[in-house]
Amino acid sequence: MKGKRVTIVVLVLALAASVCAVLGYRTSPREAITQFEQTDRVARIRPDYSGAVIPPNIAPLNFSIQEPGALFCVRISSAQGDPIEIFSRDPAISIPPGPWHAMLHRNRGQEVRFDVFVKHQDSRWRRFQPIANVIAPEDIDGYLVYRKMHPTHLQVRGEISIHARDLSTFGKTSLLSGHSLGASTCVNCHSFAQNRPDWLLLGVRSPDFGVGTLLVSGDTTTRIGAKFGYTSWHPSGRMAVYSVNDLPMFYHAARNEPRDTVNVDSLLACYLTETQSIVVEPRLAQKDRLENWPTWSGDGKHLYFCSAPKLWSDQRLHPPERFDQVRYDLMRIAYDVDSQTWGEMETVVSSRDTGKSIAMPRCSPDGRWVSFCLFDYGYFPTWHVESDLYMVDLREYDRTGQAVCRRLEINSDQSESWHTWSSNSRWLVFSSKRLHSVFTRLWLSYVDASGTVHKPIVLPQKDPAYYESCIFSFNTPELVTGLPRVTGENLARVFRSRRELSVKMPITMATPSAEGTAPGSSWQSRRE
Repeated sequence: MKGKRVTIVVLVLALAASVCAVLGYRTSPREAITQFEQTDRVARIRPDYSGAVIPPNIAPLNFSIQEPGALFCVRISSAQGDPIEIFSRDPAISIPPGPWHAMLHRNRGQEVRFDVFVKHQDSRWRRFQPIANVIAPEDIDGYLVYRKMHPTHLQVRGEISIHARDLSTFGKTSLLSGHSLGASTCVNCHSFAQNRPDWLLLGVRSPDFGVGTLLVSGDTTTRIGAKFGYTSWHPSGRMAVYSVNDLPMFYHAARNEPRDTVNVDSLLACYLTETQSIVVEPRLAQKDRLENWPTWSGDGKHLYFCSAPKLWSDQRLHPPERFDQVRYDLMRIAYDVDSQTWGEMETVVSSRDTGKSIAMPRCSPDGRWVSFCLFDYGYFPTWHVESDLYMVDLREYDRTGQAVCRRLEINSDQSESWHTWSSNSRWLVFSSKRLHSVFTRLWLSYVDASGTVHKPIVLPQKDPAYYESCIFSFNTPELVTGLPRVTGENLARVFRSRRELSVKMPITMATPSAEGTAPGSSWQSRRE
């Protein structure tokens, strides 16, 4: 028996030694680093978490040290509290969550430093210049809801799914997977009311179970018998404005991004929650115009959207004639929620002035800013490498009547698109292809009171090498203050039941069936 105990102890010690060899070890810096050589540059790390403003409630910014060495040490410090010291034989640095969150919470508005030490085979330590970030005073909303998809899903039929990420941890919840509704199902166009998790609209296209929209109101889920396109809730929750689009996809013979799409026909429609009906304001559904990308102002007094002239008469041509000359203006129209009446229409930013097309406008909840994408032509910036994010100060626009378009400092030489605001208007989350030029990743930027948008950080992952092997794209981010209570099983069950709220469009439409939809073709309603 004694011999067995000795064997068990030896095995446990051997296992512990192997774990330490893999995960690294921790010790006192005075014992480990008594002497070092100072280097006049910062260490190369990946992802690049340096020179940014970070949320005080963000998950640990795990990173990999891109410097050769046999042993690595990182000392994280701020004005208040003890430093965090991490020793590892692996260049991948995993920050302990508890001490990390305690440090960020105690040091809001202060600088946080990362001192990187690398030990070489000759047993000499090398210390790099400190990496500095600033901890923002304001939190970011607790959850980020986004769509995960293979970039060539139309060809390889990869899964499309909606996920909710806890931004303070690495926890992830699947809200709805396309596979739960049959092969080749598309789930998209999710929209929350005022960053609230209890009001959600989610579009679904399923060859097996049809086309419709899921409405989540608190604990209740309803299937609506209409496909909502790009959607924006009125702050009151009494109305959601959505686009109805005909969006064929086509390919270029030679371009950095061969895929392209065109908005052949479109209009904006309004879903009224109290009467469970759809209405159309005639000025938002003009037959000679293409209306798209609705978004409400923070106070709900204006609806912003994009509009362009329709340059073709034959909608059967894909792509239609002069598709690369279509450029959208940024428009707005006044609205009174109490009387449910529309007011004056005005052009905020004209494509004639910019020489570019505008898409994806989003208003900050405090009413100060409207951000949008600016690119060469069309309505879909994600497939345009030249797409950049711009912003207009709405307070100055209301005062002077002149919209000054400011190109944001956070742009890269790759496409920037899909963006959303936090409920406190201090954080902007957007999609960018800057890491690998093909895959969109999600980035977080701090927006201070003056409107300066600071250097972004990529959404942190537990494994700092996650993005190096991930072949999925992430887009349509939406920040919400809590985790939606609805489950994916419930959403899928409601949609599969085919019991739906019947709504009628007040405009004559011809709707192609989901079963007869070819990959990449229009599956939303087409206006006659």
